[in-house]
Amino acid sequence: MPEAAAIVRPCNPLRNGLQESQIFDSLERPVAGSAFGFTLYTQFRRPDAGLVARFDGAPTGNVGDALGRSAAMDHRIKPVAPGMRLAGTALTIKTRPVDNLLIWKALEIAQPGDVLVICTGDYLGHSVFGDLTARVAVARGLAGVVTDGAVRDVDGIVEAGLPVFAAAVTPNSPQKDGPGEINVPVACGGQVVEPGDILVGDGDGVVVIPARDAERAAVEFERVRSYEEERMRQIVSGEHIPDWVDRLLAERGAEVRATR
Repeated sequence: MPEAAAIVRPCNPLRNGLQESQIFDSLERPVAGSAFGFTLYTQFRRPDAGLVARFDGAPTGNVGDALGRSAAMDHRIKPVAPGMRLAGTALTIKTRPVDNLLIWKALEIAQPGDVLVICTGDYLGHSVFGDLTARVAVARGLAGVVTDGAVRDVDGIVEAGLPVFAAAVTPNSPQKDGPGEINVPVACGGQVVEPGDILVGDGDGVVVIPARDAERAAVEFERVRSYEEERMRQIVSGEHIPDWVDRLLAERGAEVRATR
């Protein structure tokens, strides 16, 4: 099986100095020689299902803390409806704006528990996912969808029961021409995502757990969760301010005075 490229290629041609007219001669066809490859990798190494399950229902804040506090995607990427949560394995897609041909192929490649990570380069003018693709995703057992782009048919997505996290919603539909790439490293929402990484999403957003760090992150997540549960019990019992607040202030040289 060929390995995915180690270098994350730029995902947004608009940010590379190209105008939209240079990418499309119309909304129907990509211009030849655009900034996208056209290689689709059908296989990648997935983490053990038991490891992924350790993050099922995990608060993204706790998972993010376990990963060093900077593992979340851009704040715009949120669930399209309240109550949506996901935990699953990243299957990555890099698609040009205004196109979802590769999303359909990715649905065929995907296995139960996968999360489609669709990189559009932050393009929000047209959707890349909707109710039909949501129905297919549910039928094939996918854990959810995450995109830095836009989706549509929110009512249908909710009815299908698929957790979908997106940067925007628009009725504008996509074309189906390509090019693009499947199962290569992508930059989505300010985070590098590789095939096989673990994604966790809830109402706060989406956190990326690199596959190489997943076991360590699971252990650290349990520690963080236990600490926060204990702190919540202390707060409920009346211990509102932890001892470390004054200790850290003293260590850092703060002067606490009664009046100015």
